[in-house]
Amino acid sequence: MARAVDRSAPVVIVKLGGSVITRKREVEKVRPKVLARLAREVADIRDRRVVLLHGAGSFGHPGAKRFGLAAPPSEGTTGLERVRGAAVVASEVRRLHLAVLREFVHAGAPPLSVPMATHARNRAGELVHLDPAPVREALEGGFLPVSFGDVVPDEAWGSSILSADTIAVALAPELEAERVVFVSDVEGILERPRVGRPSVLADVTEAALEGLRGAATGDDVTGGIFGKARAMIAIAAAGADAGLISGLSDGAVSRAVRGNTEFGSWARARSA
Repeated sequence: MARAVDRSAPVVIVKLGGSVITRKREVEKVRPKVLARLAREVADIRDRRVVLLHGAGSFGHPGAKRFGLAAPPSEGTTGLERVRGAAVVASEVRRLHLAVLREFVHAGAPPLSVPMATHARNRAGELVHLDPAPVREALEGGFLPVSFGDVVPDEAWGSSILSADTIAVALAPELEAERVVFVSDVEGILERPRVGRPSVLADVTEAALEGLRGAATGDDVTGGIFGKARAMIAIAAAGADAGLISGLSDGAVSRAVRGNTEFGSWARARSA
């Protein structure tokens, strides 16, 4: 059954982290039950227009690290080697992307793939151009636009990684998004006191960001928790709330999409 589209409904960007939809310690392993539940939850949202992004998880991070795509070309590395690495990682990420698209189709949503490799470019690993038109047109057509962290052309390095978090930062003001919801496998950004158990950092601020510098990233080539917090603060500065929540609890995503900020970590929108 086709979904009725309210073109005046607020736009919300939902980013499904690789940590929640894949098993990051296993090569190219989806969490099928979690992905299916999250797809149903997002597909059931009718009072918001959702833009969906997803990370690469175990499908892209190991390869990106192996081929050094988040860093300048190393001395002695040929351009052909980097091109080969970019092609390998791009194909790996697209296997996950296809699984996400299929699950959302099964859930009753109308997903439309919008790969950023043809709509964005980096320079020395930093985003310098992203065309929001394909995402905007997909929304206007009643689709659920779906994009993902990918390998994109790089004016200085040939190719490099564009994370889904960075895509969210770029799209939020362009689409006048009401909020951005980052969905992870943790309850939020954790504060680790010298004594006692970690607690969830409710308010993400510039001061809190300083305390996160140097946080371990493991195989994450997109900045880890520090990169996430920095993206959230940038989104809030542009006028949208940005939250990091767990996708392992039923109903958490739909509540966050509709404005419940009582759980998780949030950077609050700054008024212009």
